[in-house]
Amino acid sequence: MKIEQDIKVTMRDGVRLSLCVYRPPGNGPVPALFAASPYQHEFDTVPAFPLFLWRETGPVEWYVGQGYAYVHADVRGSGRSQGEFGFMDRTEQQDYVELIAWITQQPWCNGRVGGIGQSYYAMAQWLMATLNPPGLACIAPYDGLVDQYRCSNYHGGIFCNYRSHWYTSLRADNQHRPAGRAGRAPMRFDLVGAITEHTLDDDFWRERSPYWRLGDIKVPVLSIGHWGKVGLHLRGNILGFEQVQAPKKLVVTGAKTVHEAHHQYDQVEFHEKELLPFYDLHLKGKNNGYMDSAPARLYVRGANIWREEDEWPLPRARYVPYYLSKGPSGSVTSLNDGGLGPEPPAADEGGTRYTYPDWKWTNGVVGNGPDGRPDPVRRVLTFTSAALTDDLEVTGPIVLKLFASSDQIDTRFIVKLADQHPQDDATRAKAVQPAFTNVSKGWLKASHREKDLSRSTPLRPFYTHTNPQPLTPGEIYAFDIEVLPCAYVFKKGHRIRLEIANGDSALTDAVFTHPYHPTLIGSDTIRCAGRA
Repeated sequence: MKIEQDIKVTMRDGVRLSLCVYRPPGNGPVPALFAASPYQHEFDTVPAFPLFLWRETGPVEWYVGQGYAYVHADVRGSGRSQGEFGFMDRTEQQDYVELIAWITQQPWCNGRVGGIGQSYYAMAQWLMATLNPPGLACIAPYDGLVDQYRCSNYHGGIFCNYRSHWYTSLRADNQHRPAGRAGRAPMRFDLVGAITEHTLDDDFWRERSPYWRLGDIKVPVLSIGHWGKVGLHLRGNILGFEQVQAPKKLVVTGAKTVHEAHHQYDQVEFHEKELLPFYDLHLKGKNNGYMDSAPARLYVRGANIWREEDEWPLPRARYVPYYLSKGPSGSVTSLNDGGLGPEPPAADEGGTRYTYPDWKWTNGVVGNGPDGRPDPVRRVLTFTSAALTDDLEVTGPIVLKLFASSDQIDTRFIVKLADQHPQDDATRAKAVQPAFTNVSKGWLKASHREKDLSRSTPLRPFYTHTNPQPLTPGEIYAFDIEVLPCAYVFKKGHRIRLEIANGDSALTDAVFTHPYHPTLIGSDTIRCAGRA
């Protein structure tokens, strides 16, 4: 392939952005795939190993072999591009438009451009598509959020420190080089300060969030998410698919972790099956019937099967309430060992109270078991069902309606839905915790409980995050908490478990964790009301 490095393209304000262009050896015009990020095209030869999570371009050389040009841009203020980095601000978004225009004017381009790439590249695709630049023919955001506030930086209004760590590493990767040699000039934008300053969903976040403009997108969209990426991109890929009015497809894979999702995107086989037919149709005009198949393709975890669906959410789904009870379930060691079932308690069981911080929390809310090893559930609240008598599939959105009070003016709820695996009586008698699989999560800061009624549905509460309201200590409130959708089969003999705490841990939540604030000192009570 032909490789043209560090091509400079001048923007409207004179700033010159750097591109690397990979294209087939001939001179005939071909469609182009466009990827934009601050991850520096200079490092495109770095091996796509899990160690380098930002290496999210997909198999560049393979796409060139399929008859595509691949254009990789360093966004303004990163890599070899001039200007100041603004983290997807309006200036960067307008740069996408001008870069696409430049690509379409090149003699090697047939005038059609498709978006490509994971994570930052995917977020950029959502944004560029809302502007409908001439020449952009389709986007395929793999692992791409659409709402910077809710999907990443303030889950349910709770500050997540992932993006702060991300930016520290990004600045170092851009600036540091071996033996004291210099990379680019320092990235001056104080993104960490901006994140901590903008605690509400204000103009700073909305400028960088395509969610509010998804209805403007006119080009075909292939949205690919992963059930295991609940802390960052899953919600965006599902919301994006739901809100876009243009021709669209949804694929949600069974990737369970950040690393698995990244590894999958590096594989030629995945691109050949899931993305190439989409690009061939919309960029080459191949009559391959790709858009004629079912609009949604989902991996059902637990059953470990792929299934096509004509609609999302599934219209045939039956929504069944499960109720909290005081228990005990007798199946797990936790602060309370509460119960969970399809029937409400026969009478009002009062409340389940816990006090925080717990003196046995050693890494976030994770304590240690009798053997000294970390135990994720020993020091949190759990509500666990009886062993299932049949397989139970849960596919679709989930809402937790929690009746709770606090002795503080604010609190927060971090909830997890888990599949608790069977355990024999002898092992349980030794207080060994049963194995489990995390299925989904939800978050809500109590003072952020105000809903946007125009956007909320019975299956997905949507909070304004603009008007914090203190709690009255001791008063019981109804909190509707969005638990992210899943497609999961709980097997016969397994149990459904709900975990509740006011914190999480890097041991259990990877990089998408929420620092424990020193004001979080008090007691909360979860109500388990009966039929009365």
